[in-house]
Amino acid sequence: MTAPTLPGLEPAPTPVAPRPGSRAVRMALPRSIDVLKDIAIEYGVCVRPLAMRRTDLDTGLTEVIDLPCGATREDKCPPCAKKNRRLRQAQIREGWHRDDEPLPGPEPATEAQKSLILFRAHLEFSRDEAVRAAQWDQVTDLDEAIREVEEAIAAEGLRGRVGPPHASDDEDQDDEPGQRRKRSTKRRQDAPELPRRKVERRTVGKTYTAPDGSTYQPSMWLTLTLDSYGPVRPDGTPVNPARYDYRRAAWDAVHFPRLLDRFWQNLRRCEGWNVQYAGCVEPQRRLAPHAHFAIRGTIPRDVLRTVAAATYHQVWWPSVDVQRYTLDRLPIWDEQAAAWVDPDTRESLTTWTEALDANDDDPDAEPVHVVRFGAQVDARGVMPGTEDAERTIRYVTKYITKHTGDCHKATTDRQRKHLDRLWQQLQMTPCTDRCANWLLYGVQPKKAHAKLKPGRCKGKVHQRDTLGIGGRRILISRDWSGKTLADHKHDARAWVRALLGVTTDGTQLVDYQGDTAERVRHAWELARPDDPDVGPMTHRLMRSISERARWRSELLAAKDRAAQGSSDLSATQHSAQHDGEETQ
Repeated sequence: MTAPTLPGLEPAPTPVAPRPGSRAVRMALPRSIDVLKDIAIEYGVCVRPLAMRRTDLDTGLTEVIDLPCGATREDKCPPCAKKNRRLRQAQIREGWHRDDEPLPGPEPATEAQKSLILFRAHLEFSRDEAVRAAQWDQVTDLDEAIREVEEAIAAEGLRGRVGPPHASDDEDQDDEPGQRRKRSTKRRQDAPELPRRKVERRTVGKTYTAPDGSTYQPSMWLTLTLDSYGPVRPDGTPVNPARYDYRRAAWDAVHFPRLLDRFWQNLRRCEGWNVQYAGCVEPQRRLAPHAHFAIRGTIPRDVLRTVAAATYHQVWWPSVDVQRYTLDRLPIWDEQAAAWVDPDTRESLTTWTEALDANDDDPDAEPVHVVRFGAQVDARGVMPGTEDAERTIRYVTKYITKHTGDCHKATTDRQRKHLDRLWQQLQMTPCTDRCANWLLYGVQPKKAHAKLKPGRCKGKVHQRDTLGIGGRRILISRDWSGKTLADHKHDARAWVRALLGVTTDGTQLVDYQGDTAERVRHAWELARPDDPDVGPMTHRLMRSISERARWRSELLAAKDRAAQGSSDLSATQHSAQHDGEETQ
């Protein structure tokens, strides 16, 4: 007699193969549309192109052309995001180890430009005399003449304005007239002093000479982090969530861009030359923002640490120590008073101007928040043309194709709760002087209106995906490579065309400044998805994949021909050198 098997210890049943043609077998087959998108991603084809209708202005021929969407996030379009990442890497690579200035100085002014400036000066003199004599009809005529001359100056090829425009009584003035609020520039007593040198007009670092006579010009890689808000575990979550300072973490994240700007300003004044940088802002595992930068030239590590310790940003806003209202009990909008009032007393809340005036009148007023860097400052030298330089560029651009909240996925309940607590604090933190969250603290924001919703501000810093990083994540100094992102795109296209031997023979015209420009012969407009000449998305993707596959084959063949040509040239030179040696 066989003993009965205890419950829960029955042997596992033998898996049975699904019936051919069953639903399980059909669901296991890959979907053709998914395979098409995977192939498009593999060949670098945009998976959500924009259908643009192009009309030839000469012949009237109209055709629909798919343009890339240009997304920078891989969750929207992986090919476009990858292309943008490669472009940023090329931009960092081109400007990092430069040994010359990227931007040349301005050209000398022509005689025609000088005469226009002189004529503008005469008009300014005549206007001043007319104002002194109260001849307002002449002032009006001179203002019109000044506008015409300034237009001619801009057409002549001069940058910027000669002088600010004259304000008139009929023009719109600022909503809040008065002088700009000024704060004391005296440094805080708890911040170390920094030396201040006159900044030279150079952007390249020092060149060093080795004992053997060779010269080299290294650069640097720098990481800046914020201060600690409490002990954290290896997964980034706080050891004691009740003692973790989420409020300070939220305020630091919102004002982190201002702190970075202050750091580069202090570093340039301390070093005495125009330090150039290129980097990215991303969250740490603890969800606090930090920044990686590639710096052209070398700076002593002690100087970097000293400048980071001495850098701070003070936020001179109204006090937020007491939250007077909650999401269940909010101020209400009074249509007659055109202001937000208390729901019980119907008294108007303090206006933004009144709150700032109270701070100005208080001699003991302190900033509502002070942002500082943490003690951790990582800096090391990087030599040009090494694998370390390429690896550092890849590290700097590691997360630029992801949302801030997707850089570190929350996989455990502890991490998800940590993210929720930080996000809840960010929802209550004011982001700007016009943020609706000021109503929670009894202050009407600047230019308040009835559509404000406290706790639901649409600013980027309040979103769950940004973690308080609402500004630009890619930070490139102005004189880094001397080119914009559009210039780098043009260089990439020119390299491909030169490799393939493709030339563009556009019709050249002469513009009003005497420069040559390509004549505009096409008109573009956005095509609607339901237009008759716009085909299905799958058909357009298949055509783009086929076209990109042919381009890739031609590009690889051109590279092989170029490599073969260089090898043949080197072999010919080696043979000629060998023949010369035999002749000697």
